[in-house]
Amino acid sequence: MESLFDSAAEEAHRGQEPLAVRMRPRSLEEVIGQRHLLGPGTPLRRLVESDAPMSLFLWGPPGTGKTTLAYVVAGATKRRFVEISAVSAGVKDVRTAIDQARRELGMTGRQTVLFVDEVHRFNKAQQDALLPAVENRWVTFIGATTENPFFSVISPLLSRSLLLTLEPLAEDDVRGVLERAVADPRGLGGRVTLHPDALDQLVRLAGGDARRSLTYLEAAAMLTDEPTAERAAERAAEVTAEVTVEVVEKAVDKAAVRYDRQGDQHYDVVSAFIKSMRGSDADAALHYLARMVEAGEDPRFVARRIVIFASEDVGMADPTCLQVAVAAAQAVEFIGLPEGRINLAQAVVHCALAPKSNAVVKAIGAASDDVRRGMVGRIPDHLRDAHYPGAKKLGHGRGYQYPHDFEHGLVRQDYAPEELRERRYYEPTTHGAEARFAERWAKIRSFLRGG
Repeated sequence: MESLFDSAAEEAHRGQEPLAVRMRPRSLEEVIGQRHLLGPGTPLRRLVESDAPMSLFLWGPPGTGKTTLAYVVAGATKRRFVEISAVSAGVKDVRTAIDQARRELGMTGRQTVLFVDEVHRFNKAQQDALLPAVENRWVTFIGATTENPFFSVISPLLSRSLLLTLEPLAEDDVRGVLERAVADPRGLGGRVTLHPDALDQLVRLAGGDARRSLTYLEAAAMLTDEPTAERAAERAAEVTAEVTVEVVEKAVDKAAVRYDRQGDQHYDVVSAFIKSMRGSDADAALHYLARMVEAGEDPRFVARRIVIFASEDVGMADPTCLQVAVAAAQAVEFIGLPEGRINLAQAVVHCALAPKSNAVVKAIGAASDDVRRGMVGRIPDHLRDAHYPGAKKLGHGRGYQYPHDFEHGLVRQDYAPEELRERRYYEPTTHGAEARFAERWAKIRSFLRGG
């Protein structure tokens, strides 16, 4: 029988736990975010609502609820919960956990949830040790990873498990996490209030990471409890302390960046960012990149702007610029922040220092203007599709000359509709690599047009 002393000790221990641990959801209904994984009929729901063991991989960025979901599954199903960290555990630890789970299953029939955090850090031998337990369903295995499991997990283990992808929490989700922590007795129990600007700042700083948002909130709340005369007076008058932007700045040691993702700061910073790259000022462009990243701007938005810039403002003056920009965008999707900012920075420097040309965007703009004005013309018969039955009877494809059959891969024939044969769209500059394209295009155009 639990004594009053034991109960008090347990309560004191809970009070010492980090806020993020105390606020960990106890049921699927308390989980905020990840709605695509929690609906009726989803694998997680089936796992909770049935007694059948199941193996899962939870893949997603930090702070998106991987550990939380594992705890919820164990608690909701009354299963024994065993957690192993791949950072410190070895094959012996894995086998010991599995042996204990088998004994528990054989003696009591009780299932075990074996949760392996950072499972991508296990080497092949360690992952192989998990296979018998997964294959024979001695445990409900849940592996959490921040890295792509198709690269970091052995295929036999992956093929025997369901892969669930967790997304970064939306801003409204993080806001809900913070507001619950302020009010909930397990959290701050209403001892502090959050100024709306401070709440917005915490949401931005979190970057979709619920654990980070709660860590920052806890640090800020602790500052409101500093033993000052003002704080003593507030407590004596039973006045609730307020967490302000200034308190958050002091707690997190990061100044609040004035940046509204829906307002003028957003558009002003983005505009300055693009114009700095266009003006070849790499330092200024990096400054605006840092402002966006530190303010919590979606890195995918920044990556998209760089990809557009690579064709719009650099184009054929440096064709590799687009390759670098696309690679940076893919890297951001793959690894996220904070490391993804390095990839973005590389692309920004490349774009800023590249020779500039807007010939490509002007060319497609002029062509689109003509099309919108109705200048479309009739496609020459020799260019029309001649593959379907009856096409040849209509004269389609007749007289077409295959360029690869001619010297230099060029043959003089009409390509544009007759009404557009004299229209000129691509007018290359002599900047950077485009100079050689300009020279080649001038010769080709002259040959094709008979000039």
